[in-house]
Amino acid sequence: MTVDAHHHVWELSVRDQDWIRGPEVLPLRRDFTLDDLAPEARAAGVDRTVLIQTVTVPEETPELLALADGHALVAGVVGWTDLTRPDVADELARLRELPGGRWLKGVRHQVQGEPDPGWLLRPDVRRGLAAVADAGLVHDLVVLPRQLPACVRTAAALPGLTFVLDHLGKPPVASGAVRSWASDLRALAALPNTVAKLSGLVTEADHASWTVADLRPYADAALEAFGPDRLMFGSDWPVCTLAAAYADVLTTAEELTAGLGASERAAVFEGTAARVYGL
Repeated sequence: MTVDAHHHVWELSVRDQDWIRGPEVLPLRRDFTLDDLAPEARAAGVDRTVLIQTVTVPEETPELLALADGHALVAGVVGWTDLTRPDVADELARLRELPGGRWLKGVRHQVQGEPDPGWLLRPDVRRGLAAVADAGLVHDLVVLPRQLPACVRTAAALPGLTFVLDHLGKPPVASGAVRSWASDLRALAALPNTVAKLSGLVTEADHASWTVADLRPYADAALEAFGPDRLMFGSDWPVCTLAAAYADVLTTAEELTAGLGASERAAVFEGTAARVYGL
């Protein structure tokens, strides 16, 4: 049994995805639905998934919760709410009372797009993150490598909140640089309230010519820093399709973790996600 801890869905007729701009992401400018994903996931042996927010609008999270409530594949949702609003605790409670609200497992914000490099350090953001912890939810971090030091400071300041690092912090796979990113990753992993996703690596590599060998230094660094009990597989479908098919992303992750024991692989591909998200 395998858990895919990170994927998205969208319908452009419902809401534009304004981040899909430019020729490099043009293949993503169409609808991607659970009905598209389900046969690919099941063919790959994936029986549970975590559906992740895509755009920072309040209407999306209730829609994702309703989707989870109506589809057996989705076992959890990481949604979005404005962490800076003074009534964020009330808003999280409201979301949980909506149809499908029981599937809300965490909250994510597109920190990678914030112009303020210290956005996570702001007092209003910290108050919002504390409310996420009080609600028993986790916080997914979607950041760029230069933002990892702020993640370290934030996770250290909020030991009661579990932080899930998406896509290993988007390391510079295409350039082959490892040292600076790995140092910051180790600093984050040194905090016990952090975990990470083995996800998104193929889209940080050269889409046309990447190899498993290109990804291995980053996967190895993550395994060394977090260990399999704090690392979880995610496909990042459909974004991954820019570089690889769904089944290929899974088999690549299996190859990157082939040196682990059976129980360690079970943690990466099921146990960590099930425990952290309460699936």
